[in-house]
Amino acid sequence: MTDRPKLRRLIELPGVADLEYKALMKPAYAAPENRADYPEIDACTKANFGLTADEAEAASLPDDLDPIDHLAPRDQAAAFDAAGWDVTDDKRRPLRMLRQLAPSLWLAVHGVAGSLPHLPEDNRPSDWASKLAADAAKFRKR
Repeated sequence: MTDRPKLRRLIELPGVADLEYKALMKPAYAAPENRADYPEIDACTKANFGLTADEAEAASLPDDLDPIDHLAPRDQAAAFDAAGWDVTDDKRRPLRMLRQLAPSLWLAVHGVAGSLPHLPEDNRPSDWASKLAADAAKFRKR
């Protein structure tokens, strides 16, 4: 069995869960054509990925990279899954705000424009460190 690295979750980034809640209460948040009415969407993408949705639209894509925004939300979720990102909610449905956030995240994931948010270091001990600590405890008992 191959150990697949844990996917980063889009909903865990600062501000994304709040936008998702707002889209639940007011579905107009999720429609890209209404983006100008809700400046907090651009503030969230700028803070997390270093570019706004307008900047993402203006970015030129390399020939080998297809845009993500023309895909259906389930297909977008599958593409992001392959790139190491979980863009679904707790029930494994694509986020309501995915159509708003996907272009910026897609560009950042592929290094075309913007940047990915900092991933905090994993402070959990590795397997060998745990084994070493267990061996040390056994030695002290002797």
